[in-house]
Amino acid sequence: MNETRPVFYISDGTGITAETIGHSLLTQFSGTDFVAERISFVDSVERAEDAVERIKASAEKHGVRPVVINSCMDSSVSEALAKSGALMLDVFAPFIEPLERELGQSRMRQVGRAHAIVDFDTYHRRINAMNYALTHDDGIAIDYNDADVILVAVSRAGKTPSCVYLALQYGVRAANYPLTEEDLEHDRLPERLRKFRDKLFGLTIDPYRLHQIRQERRPDSHYAKLETCKREVAAAEALFRAERIPTLSTTNTSIEEIASKVMTTLRINREMF
Repeated sequence: MNETRPVFYISDGTGITAETIGHSLLTQFSGTDFVAERISFVDSVERAEDAVERIKASAEKHGVRPVVINSCMDSSVSEALAKSGALMLDVFAPFIEPLERELGQSRMRQVGRAHAIVDFDTYHRRINAMNYALTHDDGIAIDYNDADVILVAVSRAGKTPSCVYLALQYGVRAANYPLTEEDLEHDRLPERLRKFRDKLFGLTIDPYRLHQIRQERRPDSHYAKLETCKREVAAAEALFRAERIPTLSTTNTSIEEIASKVMTTLRINREMF
């Protein structure tokens, strides 16, 4: 039986940076079950002290030392958090000193700087990309001329969350097209997609996992039957092979990995916001 270990992502901002880095680290340790909690906007010693009480309570509950993954800029806040007795991991510490030496300058200890709006053009590009993803979700709109990528897959294979992530994190205009039973009757791309084939990326999924997901959405329906899932996945994969569409299985792949693979394959060069 795996040990259960409490983990706290603590930040003076949203906590997204701490959680993203921390999650990537913790997935390397499969022998432990991590119980994670994010504490955002810890931008004063007083708020740090409140966080310390929560960390200590968790340590008492689980009977083990918690892990704190910290992205707070203010050293006094970090010092206050350390009084919790938790293992303290500063996500910036390994990189700051080498960068300061190399650049000949000290870092700016500005709260929330990692996610501040410092470039309004970039910010609006992200918002516009998000609007694009929503209006081009599941074939709602089919004018793909402005799309950077079109994700193609059967229903519930991970198209929508992948499009939203690409939009929010990279400002990529991502549309998605759901393959219907009619589409899957042929080993050819649907007519409306053919002229955009250089923008297409296929997502597939293990039929058993798809069955579980669909069961939660529409229990015991024809849509959720295992045989339906097997047939649709097999037909979609045959279509992708026939049309030489790049494909990735989402079964055991994180949304970050999906986005990276899509952008690398289609040569979309964008920096993360």
